[in-house]
Amino acid sequence: MDVFSDPLNRDVYITGFLWILKLTVAGGAGALVLGVLLAAMRVSPVPVLRGFGTAWVNIFRNTPLTLIIFFCYFGLFSTLGLSLADDIDLNNFWLGVIGVAVYTAAFVCEAIRSGINTVPPGQAEAARAIGMTFLQTLTIVILPQAGRAVIAPLGSILIALCKNTTIVGTIGLMESSSAMKQLINENGDNVIPIFLVFAGTFAIVLIPTGYAFGWLANRLAVKR
Repeated sequence: MDVFSDPLNRDVYITGFLWILKLTVAGGAGALVLGVLLAAMRVSPVPVLRGFGTAWVNIFRNTPLTLIIFFCYFGLFSTLGLSLADDIDLNNFWLGVIGVAVYTAAFVCEAIRSGINTVPPGQAEAARAIGMTFLQTLTIVILPQAGRAVIAPLGSILIALCKNTTIVGTIGLMESSSAMKQLINENGDNVIPIFLVFAGTFAIVLIPTGYAFGWLANRLAVKR
């Protein structure tokens, strides 16, 4: 533990996890918005939208996240010149957010769609019978109930997203896995303590998160 008595090492450790938290929040928000839109497309009466939603889910759910992150950096940034910030770390951060969000949105979409399937069909039929449009039925009647039914699965997806954000280190962002690698390289005799501190920090954050989502799922469960 002498490693973390050095202020410079502590700064590396703290900065790495701050990037992880920022990636989790931004990527999770983007994935949730995009995932809900994709789920709406998947149940849409318009064939083109259903086809687009299905294609998105099948492509991104079966593509390794590492390849998507690499495409964001080498394809969007290096080849196409898409720059999202002047600062290189901030630019890599937003590229990572895009990659994580589009990948995770596929899983969010399927979770939301499974929640939609739990809503009795009669409710949608009743909504249409009183003149509500598809969009009104979806946003007012279906999605509020579907969302309450999939809180626990969305919590699991968020936890997986948080762990997946460590992959963003492959494009140069000094997040926690890159910070751990740097500290191990500089303090080779303290590999196990360094690993335990980083692994323990993830556990301290994610285990209560899992319990919180489980409690919330039970608290807001739809009683049928």
